[in-house]
Amino acid sequence: MKRRGKPGGAREVPEFPSGGEAPSAEAYIPARAVSLNVLRKAVLVCRGCGIWKCGTRAVFGEGNERAGGVMFVGEQPGDVEEREGRPFVGPAGRMLDKAMQEAGIDRSKVYVTNAVKHFKFEPKGERRIHSKPTSRETQACRPWLEREIAMVRPRVVVALGATAAQSLLGAKFRVTREGGKLIEGTQWAKFVLATGHPSAILRKPSSEERREAYAGLVRDLRVVAGVMVGRARKSA
Repeated sequence: MKRRGKPGGAREVPEFPSGGEAPSAEAYIPARAVSLNVLRKAVLVCRGCGIWKCGTRAVFGEGNERAGGVMFVGEQPGDVEEREGRPFVGPAGRMLDKAMQEAGIDRSKVYVTNAVKHFKFEPKGERRIHSKPTSRETQACRPWLEREIAMVRPRVVVALGATAAQSLLGAKFRVTREGGKLIEGTQWAKFVLATGHPSAILRKPSSEERREAYAGLVRDLRVVAGVMVGRARKSA
């Protein structure tokens, strides 16, 4: 065993001679993770799966940390997000901003994060092309997401895309069948709703398909906005 210093308090974690990896991010969670800022610093040294070897930094969540709000969970940071160290600031993030605005959700009042904290990609010349995380990689990274949800305590969690939805709702969950529905009784929040990821909309081959998928995203986000408006009326 080796004592590895970490933000928020040291803890003993085993040595991982095979590439320096743990079988899960759990080994890198600080013993005294008392705030999101502590986690935000600790995630930078996470080696809970092999994706850390791809990029330069992990990307943690950010936004409104007040309990009872909305948390958006995507798949993983993209190229722009990984370079800037912030979630949803690239093309998909701009599309999400636009969809939230149309749906009546204030971006400044939500928390955004990803199920996987590192950017997995395949190099193609000077470009870095998105590569889907495996289920093992997603599960290995889930301890970070679990801590985020526990600290933010959102009323609604919105899973963007299949990776996020299956991380939260199980491998058998299908966004194509069950997306857009408010799901109650989960461990994560009062409500969970799954919908498409904005990056999937951008990858649609035709402008008509993109318009249709975008309209579906806005429609689903209006369901979330309705929940928050109803809650605000009850508390007024």
